[in-house]
Amino acid sequence: MSAALVKELRERTGLGLLECKKALAAADGDVDKAIEELRKSSGMKAAKKAGRTAADGVVAARVAEDGSYGMLLEVNSETDFVARDEGFLGFVNSVLEAAFSQRETDIEKLMAGELEQAREALVQKIGENITVRRAALMTADNGVVGSYVHGNNRIAVLVELKAGDQDLARDVAMHVAAVSPQVVSPDDMPEEVIAKEKEIYTAQAMESGKPKEIIEKMIGGRIQKFLAENSLVDQPFVKDPDTSVGKLVAAAGAGVVSFCRFEVGEGIERESVDFAAEVAAQLKG
Repeated sequence: MSAALVKELRERTGLGLLECKKALAAADGDVDKAIEELRKSSGMKAAKKAGRTAADGVVAARVAEDGSYGMLLEVNSETDFVARDEGFLGFVNSVLEAAFSQRETDIEKLMAGELEQAREALVQKIGENITVRRAALMTADNGVVGSYVHGNNRIAVLVELKAGDQDLARDVAMHVAAVSPQVVSPDDMPEEVIAKEKEIYTAQAMESGKPKEIIEKMIGGRIQKFLAENSLVDQPFVKDPDTSVGKLVAAAGAGVVSFCRFEVGEGIERESVDFAAEVAAQLKG
């Protein structure tokens, strides 16, 4: 049985690899027939729904008591309604616990065995696609890791500090959740990003008709402003705009090493659904 057919059936049903292979073999490679037989034999009700885009869901964070390491996790569902379901949240906690205890970020390895079976059972029960999308591990070599989770588990952040404590790291993580900086410091900004911004500012400045030397100063000033606005240590701290994040951390004898920010569904292309057309098609069917 081709890998493409197995992949299609898994995406449309949320079932495991072996079960899909057996169903396709019994249906002579006919995906639709395999789905029909699976529905008859298992009461499956998630077929086709499981192929829809899972762009909602939750993010979660956990940090070791001593602040030595922390874990972020994103698990997606199709709707916010399911993201609040107790069974779904219980599954998320189980995955997070496994990832945290094993310090594992490889989703394929993490979901092997019982966790994958639990995901499949949940897909069958709820009738929506559920995807364990990503995990991130942060380890403090000479300091602490702190976390912050915002709202209904929509944004989660880990921050690593050199020295300092978890309370300070949590404050910085809260800032990252709210402001979403691109990098820790201006020196960390990728050259290609700076070049692109410079190209845009140059085109804007050329329209001013000002002398070349003035234009160069304008561009330089705008680049500096861009770097300050998008670098964590230069941003005004959200809880005290009169000081920067960098000064806040330095006053505690610490420094920001890195941060990691997860937001539910970021980077996922959401499916556009025409509900009127969908209902009309169902009625015709």
